[in-house]
Amino acid sequence: MDHKRGSFSGKIGFVLSAAGASVGLGNIWRFPYLAAKYGGAIFLLVYIILAMTFGYTMIIAETSIGRMTGKSPVGAYKSFSDKPALRVGGWINAIIPILIVPYYSVIGGWVIKYLAEYLMGKAHLVAEDGYFSSFISNGVSSELCFLVFTAMTLAIIFAGVENGIERVSKVLMPLLFFMMLILIVRGLMLPGAMKGVEFLFKPDLSAFTGESLLNAMGFAFFSLSVGSGSQMNYGSYLSDRVHLPSSVSWIVFLAILSAILGGLMIMPAVFAFGLSPDAGPGLTFATMPAVFAQLPFGHFFAITFYVCLFVAALTSSISILEMSVQFLHDEFNISRPAGVTITGSILAVLGTLCALSFGTLSHVTIFGKSFFDFFDYLTSNIGMPIGVIGIAIVTAWLAWPTTVNQLSLVKPVSGFFLKSYRVMAGIFAPILILVVMLKGLGVF
Repeated sequence: MDHKRGSFSGKIGFVLSAAGASVGLGNIWRFPYLAAKYGGAIFLLVYIILAMTFGYTMIIAETSIGRMTGKSPVGAYKSFSDKPALRVGGWINAIIPILIVPYYSVIGGWVIKYLAEYLMGKAHLVAEDGYFSSFISNGVSSELCFLVFTAMTLAIIFAGVENGIERVSKVLMPLLFFMMLILIVRGLMLPGAMKGVEFLFKPDLSAFTGESLLNAMGFAFFSLSVGSGSQMNYGSYLSDRVHLPSSVSWIVFLAILSAILGGLMIMPAVFAFGLSPDAGPGLTFATMPAVFAQLPFGHFFAITFYVCLFVAALTSSISILEMSVQFLHDEFNISRPAGVTITGSILAVLGTLCALSFGTLSHVTIFGKSFFDFFDYLTSNIGMPIGVIGIAIVTAWLAWPTTVNQLSLVKPVSGFFLKSYRVMAGIFAPILILVVMLKGLGVF
């Protein structure tokens, strides 16, 4: 059977859907505590520079491969080379999503749990010390929340590209930014909130270290969802009438904006109440409930905050898992309903291992890591970097004439832009990625 390939209706649908892939938990959940740990404003400044250069270049690269071939990663790589060594990049991009989504969906389940508790009027329980660790170690509760989040993701993907992914993104992305602004305004009204603003926007050059630079590189890589194959897949749905450079500019802008807004949602309130901003991942699930407990109308703002996190998590999980569903269609001619069923089944098994890795399966480790940490480590430190290096090689060297055509489809671009793009994609990006990868592997 030949199943018709989906497509976006136009530029806005593509930008909001692709931005949904980039604007995820990384920008709202991970950015604030990384910024707190690695220098605040200086970390933000380095991240913005890397996102506007390295990030912009690699999103264009990944998207252009998808659009020029009209295929997901495995098929796209076959179009450029018959060498097995290079084709490995396509398979890595195809496998990464099914390893990312399990632990990502577990975090999405945590968000659902907190949101449900606030909606049911149990704010006092959430704010108690030890609530978070008690919840994630409870196998039944954690597993149930994971399955609910997974079911929502699969339902949207089942509806297809235009009727599911694009339609949901057009509603959820504007809603996300609107609710973030509500929380920011409230936080800035608190006495002492300006200390949090200064922390985010007043660079202290003495805080700039090699560690800050490497972690900002890693965060740019993670937050923009580069190397997961999702942008390549979305590119395969993109019409030739859409100008790629300008569209990607909007995606990068929205990703940077969401990270800044994520910091402004959390830091002013944390500083206002004299709490520790470097609480790590627990900043969202342990520190923030304590903040809301002290805020007038904190219950309402807590619900708004966790709705924001839920939207960010959902739009990203959709983009990543869609990659796996489309891969099954392209390579094995499997229909969307069957593809959703297959990927959903695999996700349920792997996600269950991650959900139970804080309790029932906490004693089971792979190379000393829990299932949750192992999947995170494998994808973030090995899989995605290798995938991006492959993308850089393809666009800057193997398919450069076709890449030029993709960049110039709607209107011509300058020779300076093309030269700069090729140097960044073909030389600087692979070097930066290799450095981040070696750092992540503990080589230095």
